[in-house]
Amino acid sequence: MLAYLNELGLVCALGNDKQQVAEALFNGDSSGLQAQAGWIPGRSLPVGAVRGELPGIPTGLQRHATRNNRLLLAAALQIEPALRDAISRFGGSRIAVVLGTSTSGIDESSQGIRHHHRHGELPPSFDYTQQELAAPATFLADWLGLSGPCHVISTACTSSGRALQSARRLLRLGLCDAVLCGGVDSLCQLTLNGFAALEAVSTERCNPFSANRHGINIGEGAALFLMTREPGRIALLGAGASSDAHHISAPAPDGSGARKAMLKALADARLEAGQIAYLNLHGTATQHNDSMESLAVQALFPEGVPCSSSKPLSGHTLGAAAALEAAFCWLCLSPYNAHGRLPPHRWDGQSDPTLPPLSLVSDANPTLPAQAPRYLMSNSFAFGGNNVSLILGEVHDESGVSR
Repeated sequence: MLAYLNELGLVCALGNDKQQVAEALFNGDSSGLQAQAGWIPGRSLPVGAVRGELPGIPTGLQRHATRNNRLLLAAALQIEPALRDAISRFGGSRIAVVLGTSTSGIDESSQGIRHHHRHGELPPSFDYTQQELAAPATFLADWLGLSGPCHVISTACTSSGRALQSARRLLRLGLCDAVLCGGVDSLCQLTLNGFAALEAVSTERCNPFSANRHGINIGEGAALFLMTREPGRIALLGAGASSDAHHISAPAPDGSGARKAMLKALADARLEAGQIAYLNLHGTATQHNDSMESLAVQALFPEGVPCSSSKPLSGHTLGAAAALEAAFCWLCLSPYNAHGRLPPHRWDGQSDPTLPPLSLVSDANPTLPAQAPRYLMSNSFAFGGNNVSLILGEVHDESGVSR
């Protein structure tokens, strides 16, 4: 049984809808990463903030009023007609919600604690449930009146990749007929200061796979798919996960865990490595990640595969990253990419001689193959050696025509 990704809503530093994001993505526009002060004491650093006004939380749902949920709502409103149609056809009890996040409403809770330190009491707006990891899924279910399976997965930077896996599993088990799945994460001081304490944050635009890389830029965003069994043009064809458990924050240096996840995704999709037309790298621009990922990719694709990291464009959106970068692959295969372009890799061009060379996409690189079906892979790796690889692809009907 195939799991089709029939609708997509997204918002991130690249733009506030699919058209804006696609235009910036394929032009390699990194202007969404802007230096801001105030996140880390005494420092200004680039962050991938969503620009513009976000939608307000609907009346009667004020207990869900967090920036995380407003980002999620911004994505959901883009596909609301399809969501309402699915509800009318399947019923609210047959639609699941499965999301990934790492922040939830932590920023609002931090603000509440700060208010308590200053005034001796929590503000009237404080609601403990906002910081619970399940809060984004609960919000969507309450807003849409859904009573099907509803949960959030929080495995750091693989969270929303595992959410897509879990969503597909629910469909295959027959526990629902449609799943709202994806991820959301918002900028917050706690997160940025935590990564700064690990000395993992760059004060410049991140520079994946460069000899001059200095760490990550944090971003925010939301990507929400409507996944069903109903045939469509693009499907989640393969998913692979592994856990090398090498270290609490560092990946296995030989890339074995990452490679295992990619191999499992290929086996799940019944594809060979040579059939992958593009690889969205995890590409965080940290020393350890780029080293192990380049080893894993070179081992699996010895002849090379067009690849790039989109994090110099969007920032690292943490729990939302896997879904957001799956959304970038979805855009590559969609009508929003009429010329079959690939997201270029933005960096200084200074290769690290200690890393195996990769076939990084430049503005002059070839486009996607013209002949369908085309298969794209996206990698996400997280603390604790938690690894996920996803494969999206076009699906042919019985006549051999791409849907």
